[in-house]
Amino acid sequence: MTYTDDTRAKRNVAVLVMAQAILGAQLPMIFVVGGLAGGQLASNICLATLPISFIVFGSMTTAPWISPLMQRNGRKFGFFLGAFAGAVGAAVSAYGLYTSSFITLLAGSYLTGIYMSAQGFYRFAATDTASEAFRPRAISYVMAGGLLSAIVGPQLNKFVQDATVVPFLGTYLAIIVLNLVGMFLFLWLDLPKGTKSEPEVVQTKGRTRREMLRDPRIVVAIICAMVSYSLMNLVMTSTPLAVVGCGFTTDNANDIVSAHVLAMFAPSFFTGHLIARFGVEKIVAIGLLILMGAGMVALSGVGLGNFFLALVLLGFGWNFGFIGATTMLAGAHRPEERGSVQGMNDMIVFGMVTVASLASGGLMNCSGGTAVEGWNAVNLAMVPFLVLAGGSLIWLTRQPKMAL
Repeated sequence: MTYTDDTRAKRNVAVLVMAQAILGAQLPMIFVVGGLAGGQLASNICLATLPISFIVFGSMTTAPWISPLMQRNGRKFGFFLGAFAGAVGAAVSAYGLYTSSFITLLAGSYLTGIYMSAQGFYRFAATDTASEAFRPRAISYVMAGGLLSAIVGPQLNKFVQDATVVPFLGTYLAIIVLNLVGMFLFLWLDLPKGTKSEPEVVQTKGRTRREMLRDPRIVVAIICAMVSYSLMNLVMTSTPLAVVGCGFTTDNANDIVSAHVLAMFAPSFFTGHLIARFGVEKIVAIGLLILMGAGMVALSGVGLGNFFLALVLLGFGWNFGFIGATTMLAGAHRPEERGSVQGMNDMIVFGMVTVASLASGGLMNCSGGTAVEGWNAVNLAMVPFLVLAGGSLIWLTRQPKMAL
């Protein structure tokens, strides 16, 4: 279905921005404490970041079924399910901390991954009722909702992370509340109810996944999204461990993650305009170059200033690379292919992000004798993936455009 009046789309974007701000606050909170909590409970320090890896793994394994579920029953149903899973996951994780059970913490982390997967579809929901012209800005505005989550999450975490006798238990208790309150925002969404109410979509059969993977734009969009998100996760997952390992405090780690998440979403106010003006390929390429700059800054030293600047650049690079890749994907498939291609995209993207988060802990804690050596190993690991994404963009520019 093609939309020309964006009144409905703008209302949905406003709701999704608030959801991103309130519900999204839980992820920076978890990314700060997840590796530290894992380090306390894991029998092997190399497994410290496994709770974060399980969140991403949960997101990866959820994407293939939650996207078709939304296609059939509507986005609202999937978003409610995600927030409920986030609340249950935080409760299970809290119980794992209380009982000093690493396995239980991992189980809760996996359930949190269901929330993370559902949140990933906020950006696609913003395009469901948007005109072609408004689509890039709709994605950008929803992503910009993360600005508030970047402030609320880490700053709230400062107050709750040590509020209980058990370290970090207060973080997970606060996340339960965020999910239970935030889920009611979805009552105000006005989105298509699913394919049952869209017979013109049902009657048209889309391409198979194999056929879609022969489309150069879809392939490159997936590669660039995968690289942008994976490298961001690789470095961010290790950051709290590196900051504390280099002699700074957990509050310093909260502030650095807050600056990083602000940088992830602040450019969203103009990323859509830049894509519309200069083209999506150029914006993705700039994002990859900024990610390379983040690695270079991180490798140049381990002062607080280095951590702050590297993580800010990491956020900017992720924004241009990931929003650009999302926009590229949204314009490369037909309406009837939405559920299939978006689920496939997120399964591949978060599959690689899972590998990155697993590798992050191993590189950080087990690739050298000091935190500095581990941090350097994490940042050097970015190089081959940046080459892959950059090469795919060059390849795309030499391909003939395909009609949908």
